[in-house]
Amino acid sequence: MVAETARAFEALEAQAQTLLSTFVAAGHEAVAPAVLQPADVYLDVIGEALRARSYVFTDPDGDEYCLRPDLTVPICRLHLERHPEGSKQGDYCYNGSAFRFQPRGADAAHPREFRQCGIESIGVVDREKSDAQTLARILNALDAAGLKDWKLRIGDLGLFRALLDAIDMPERWRERLRHRFWRPVAFREELENLTQSADHANTSGLPDELLKSLDPAKPEEAAKQTAEYLDSNNIDMIGVRTLEEISLHLARMAADIRAERLPEATANLIEGYIGVKAPARAAGARVKDLMRDTGVDISPALDRYHKRLQHLSEMGVDITRAEFSAEFGRSLEYYTGFVFEVLVPDLGQTSPVAGGGRYDGLMKMCGAPENVPAVGAAIHTERLLTAVRG
Repeated sequence: MVAETARAFEALEAQAQTLLSTFVAAGHEAVAPAVLQPADVYLDVIGEALRARSYVFTDPDGDEYCLRPDLTVPICRLHLERHPEGSKQGDYCYNGSAFRFQPRGADAAHPREFRQCGIESIGVVDREKSDAQTLARILNALDAAGLKDWKLRIGDLGLFRALLDAIDMPERWRERLRHRFWRPVAFREELENLTQSADHANTSGLPDELLKSLDPAKPEEAAKQTAEYLDSNNIDMIGVRTLEEISLHLARMAADIRAERLPEATANLIEGYIGVKAPARAAGARVKDLMRDTGVDISPALDRYHKRLQHLSEMGVDITRAEFSAEFGRSLEYYTGFVFEVLVPDLGQTSPVAGGGRYDGLMKMCGAPENVPAVGAAIHTERLLTAVRG
């Protein structure tokens, strides 16, 4: 048993060195970010699904840390340590452990500790070319490791954001729909709520008269009105939310009550877009037809989508093996644009051997003074070894 474990470890290390060699040859600097990371940074940026699966603890000094659930955030923090302004270009590669709780139980495809070998490119202004280059380098590394039978699943949150921006609605509604994108059931429930009559907007149990008097543009006044109502009705605050947070939530609810509802045709357009699933090239044409039929213009975002596909073809990627899904966004909520996963038949869609995408807002979340273009991807080395061995 010990000898078998040692052989498996040696095979994994040999494979990782093959992957790293291809990344270094492509111009990426090999780095080793810390395993322990400040928990507050991670918990703010990774999203609800992964936050619940992170290993978090408090050290004897009272500081909260976590075992890194991925290596992208540590790379961003490393880049900021070197370049506090954040915008300087940096191309990195890495090989190391990540840690995630598996709610359905750990198995060979989903261990609680697993290895990631990946690349990150920060500060590259040509986004579509950098997206394509990242995917091409991941596929080249997989090929060097011996993986031949694969297919691509791709998505584009840039198209989704462009669609929401082109539709006339309050910004707070856009924020809520963007936030719920990664949870399909919650997304559709929110979309339905926005189309319902204003009578359904008050779910607080508070009188409509009070809600309608609150103004989200005047948070201090809203907090005062809320406090007076709670005090006069002998209602105690329960939970961890502050009075300011409660009053702001109620004020936004009040604004929803006063707002015109989202037209059913608009909700149908959003549903229609989310339902687009087709081969990569055909998907662009399908989205274009959908927009033309409704008079919504997202042509700049569609042009960027097709430009990326062209770059991929020029870099030797077989686009016929790629399927686009409009509702695909991976599980990490810091993605802002192109996303992808590399799938193999034997492991199925829930166990991709590699995945990544664009995260232009993450550097600012980690401390940069402004958003910085960035894209990256990682290979799940245990899954890759399983796939290669057959």
